[in-house]
Order: sequence, then structure tokens, then C-alpha cells
Amino acid sequence: MAEFEALISKVGFQGDGLTAGGLVVPLTLPGERVRVRQGKDKLELVEVLEASPDRVVPPCAHFSACGGCALQHWDIPAYSAWKRDTVGNLLQRAGLETELAPILTTPPASRRRVGLHARKVGKNIELGFKARKSWNLVAIRECPVSDPTIVAALPQLKALAGYLFEHPKSAPILHITLSLTGLDIDISGVERSKSGGLSADARMNIAMCAAEADFARVSMGEDMLYMARTPKVRFGKAMVGLPIAPFLQASVPSESAMARLAIEGIGEAKKVADLFCGAGTFTFPLAEKAVVYAADGSAPAIASLKAAIGTAPGLKTITAEARDLFRRPMLAEEMKGFDAIVFDPPRAGAEAQAAEIARSNVSRAVAISCNPSTFVRDANILVKAGFSLDRVTPIDQFLWSGHVELVGVFSR
Repeated sequence: MAEFEALISKVGFQGDGLTAGGLVVPLTLPGERVRVRQGKDKLELVEVLEASPDRVVPPCAHFSACGGCALQHWDIPAYSAWKRDTVGNLLQRAGLETELAPILTTPPASRRRVGLHARKVGKNIELGFKARKSWNLVAIRECPVSDPTIVAALPQLKALAGYLFEHPKSAPILHITLSLTGLDIDISGVERSKSGGLSADARMNIAMCAAEADFARVSMGEDMLYMARTPKVRFGKAMVGLPIAPFLQASVPSESAMARLAIEGIGEAKKVADLFCGAGTFTFPLAEKAVVYAADGSAPAIASLKAAIGTAPGLKTITAEARDLFRRPMLAEEMKGFDAIVFDPPRAGAEAQAAEIARSNVSRAVAISCNPSTFVRDANILVKAGFSLDRVTPIDQFLWSGHVELVGVFSR
């Protein structure tokens, strides 16, 4: 395979280096002169000939093989400046003028939610993350982004995974959430056997592994494999029991920052709608200062939210509804009497909901987004209706990745 030298001019949004000619060169940094090789379907870094002064020793032994992190070789100040600039450039290209706040970076060892892949290799079980741009597995023994409690449980999780391979095509994924009452594990990727599910022996062994490790809960979709206690988290003053396969912000520091920004963003609002609310991540903090209507498409999440209302005395009134906000967004007419709207949609954004906010008489809105591209689309809908985008705060919740989230505050 041919090798050649390249000068790296910039780093792309997904965390891959780009040459001046636009060729993707992974694991490089701006200003570096490198030797690369043309691989089967991508360029491969052979050698760094002239390193950037911002290049550092990656903190993880699995870096460059594991696909979980792409930018551990970049010094944090320069890396953070690049992420903030990425958001700023996107807003500028979209014609959105605003104050761009400093980026809020989640610290290492704070990720409370991970998805670990399990594979059977001969008689051995491997547990880890997918390799970079590959279906291959990188078995891990450390993970500097994950909470130490999850890392410490790797041997027990590996033992549990060993009972998930009764079907030869099974490729299990252990979706792990660290709650205040212990680890919650929801399993996917297990093929059904002729009997329809896991055997009685496998279920018993999984339960024994979970009990020995003191896990809170182990589930496989709607099939409860082990339950010692309900996994719980704290949202504001409320203690919330999590439904199976819950959605949570990936780290508590980022969640806290988002909640603070949402509270600041609604100003002196007395009545607020919290749309795409999940189990109440922002509902309960908002209810410390305003009456809240909460809506989300997940009925189990809404049930958890409702059940937790009684755990937090002193809050303003909360009403909650299971509602598909994509098919049935909260209408402008329903927003009469509301002072502010907070919305935190999935990656697809909230185009239909933004259009209704634009039609309403609401004077403040806060958008929390995990996808800057759909944020820009939705923000333009509000701006064209007379809102100003007062401030955008980038959130680096997924440390050392190309992913960036943000909180935007609108007023009119």
C-alpha cells in the first residue's frame, strides 16, 4: 500500500484529522506533518513526523484501538476550544447571531451510562467497546471516562455475560446505568432460542451473578432477570425510580449544568412546559420555581415521574402526560398562559414542536440539544417568528469524542 506525507490543516466534527486536500486521517491534530498509508477504505496514520505542541499522551491504554474515544491525544484547552469553535462556526453559517458562552466540559471518570458489547471467543468471554470504524471488539480493562464503579464491576459483568450465548448468533450488549442504588443492566442483542428465551439454568446463573455483585436490576427488554431494588436517581429534590432501559443524561455534572442553564433561561416564569421531559430530569428542578406541565412520548418515564412527585415536598404543581410530541406536539393554543417552554428532544430535533412555539405568545424558550445540526434548524424557526437567540452554551458531555451538545436560550 502506498505511503505519503500530509500536512494536517484542521480537525473535522467527528474527531478525525483532515488534510489540506480533505482526506480523512484519524488520530492527527492541526498543524501536524504525518506519514499516512492508504488502507482498504480509509487512510491510516503511519507516523507523526512533526507533532503539534497540543499533542499529549492518551490516558487510556486502549486508545487508538477502541472506538469509544477519538481525541484523547489532544490537550484539553485546545480540544475544548475546537469544540466551542465548531459550535460557533455552525451558528455563524446558519446566520444565527448570539452570545457563545464558554464550553462546559465534563470531567473524566463521570460517565454513568455505557453500552458494553460481549463476544464469545472460543471458550472465553470478551467485554468492551467496538474498535474504531469496525465491528471488531476491543476488550477493555480500564475506561478513564466511565465512573469507577462501572470499571470496578467489569469482572462481574463479564461473568454475567457468559450466560447470554445459548444461541450462536447472539451478540449481547449490556446497557449499564449507574444509579444511586446500584448498577442497572438492560441486555439487548440476545437471539431467542428454540424454547423462546434464556433457559432456566441461564436465568438462575445470571441472577446468582447479579446477587453476588450486588447489582440493583438486570433486565432483557420487558423480561426481568433479577431485581434486588429499584434503580433510583435524584432530579433536583426528587428521588426517581427508573423504568427499564431509561434515558438519562450520560453524566451528572453535565446534567446539573443543563438544569442550571434551563432554570436561568426561564427567567421569572411562573408557568413552564417541559417537553420531551423523560422521567423528570429538568421537571423537578424547574418546579422549584414554577408550575410545570411535563410531557414525553415514553409512558414508563412519565409513570416514574408521577410516582416521584411525592418524594419532593415544597415543589410547585407538576402535571405530567404521556404524549407523542412528534405526532401530537403541544399546540400554540395550549401554550396560552405559559411563560416559558423548555424542550429537550432526541437527535431528530423538534421541528413540529418548534413551529408551535413560534406560533404561540410564549416569550421565553430554552432548547437543550444533543445535535447541533437539528438545533440550528429548530432555532431558525423560532428566530424567524421574532425570537432572539440570546445565548448558546456548548456542553462537552461525551469527553474526548467529536460529539458536542448545547443549551440555547431564546426570548422575545
